[in-house]
Amino acid sequence: MGNKSSLFLRNEEIAQIQEETGFTPNQIERLFSRFTSLDRNDCGTLSREDLMRIPELAINPLCERIVHSFFAESNDDRVNFRQFMNVLAHFRPLRDNKQSKLNSREEKLKFAFKMYDLDDDGVISRDELLSILHMMVGANISQDQLVSIAERTILEADLCCQGKISFEDFCKALDRTDVDQKMSIRFLN
Repeated sequence: MGNKSSLFLRNEEIAQIQEETGFTPNQIERLFSRFTSLDRNDCGTLSREDLMRIPELAINPLCERIVHSFFAESNDDRVNFRQFMNVLAHFRPLRDNKQSKLNSREEKLKFAFKMYDLDDDGVISRDELLSILHMMVGANISQDQLVSIAERTILEADLCCQGKISFEDFCKALDRTDVDQKMSIRFLN
């Protein structure tokens, strides 16, 4: 259980992952070590349950949505290291203009938008917003207050007056937000 001596990264794989994600080789190796420690079945992939055991994720009210994002591009219920790294790349801070496609402002916004778009139909409905608010605040706020927040948010963000928030609306609403700072995790070097 834990470290797998049978699984290792070749230099070519590290170079490819670095090119795709912008992570340094040292960061890739550290994250690979974390990945293999989560892979309790020694199969080179992680399940939803494996990811749910990450303490930092387990305490996040959006844990299920975040874990779901790891599987959005996967055709099964397991995620390999490269898929794992591609999701983590969305949270890599911009440094010295070292931007990869995955950690650009637009990609970070797409990732955040998908957290709210529960049915993947390209818009955030009132019910989806309510569901996310419930996940975030639990029973700390009354249902009436949550409905009021959801309706007011849609009213303010919905530029096309369709009663839903499109990706364009979402981006416009977050125009003045430092998305890079809010959606970045400091990875060890």
